[in-house]
Amino acid sequence: MTKLLEWLFGVSLVVAVWALVSFDLLDLNLPQAYREVAWPMPLYLLVSFGCYSLATVGYRVATFNDCEEAAKELLEQIKEAKEDLRKKGLKI
Repeated sequence: MTKLLEWLFGVSLVVAVWALVSFDLLDLNLPQAYREVAWPMPLYLLVSFGCYSLATVGYRVATFNDCEEAAKELLEQIKEAKEDLRKKGLKI
């Protein structure tokens, strides 16, 4: 099963349970407090997912590894390109 299908299955399962509780489709006679909590639940889940995503991106940016060898190689290539352009008459 692909990741997309896993996510779609999970989301559809949550939506089905939410609809059952919010609209009382199976006549479960749930207390009104359950429906009052279930009604804004998609918004709470969306905000929670956004916070989780923001925290994950922030953590990954904070722990991003530096590549010292690649930086030195890139600086060397820049120097070579500048020298080549100077030889061709461009003033930098």
